[in-house]
Amino acid sequence: MTVWVSPRGQARHDVRIKVNLSHGRRMTIQDTAVVTVRPSPQDLSGQLSPVDLQAVSTWIRLNEAVVVDYWEFRVDTDELLRCLQRLP
Repeated sequence: MTVWVSPRGQARHDVRIKVNLSHGRRMTIQDTAVVTVRPSPQDLSGQLSPVDLQAVSTWIRLNEAVVVDYWEFRVDTDELLRCLQRLP
């Protein structure tokens, strides 16, 4: 699955990511689930399977620090990409 990470911008909510519902390397923003990062991963859209939500939750735990730093504008995109870890 492909994950979309963005900085806060004008958002009034806490850190969220978007996850493409189709497996693979493509991202179709209209075909995504919205998942909270903290305090714990939660599928706000209710569209992820339990297996996919578990994988996304594991990915968030691996990458939470840099995702939050990106959200808060403490790191730029290059640093985000350098720090992100793939699932084992």
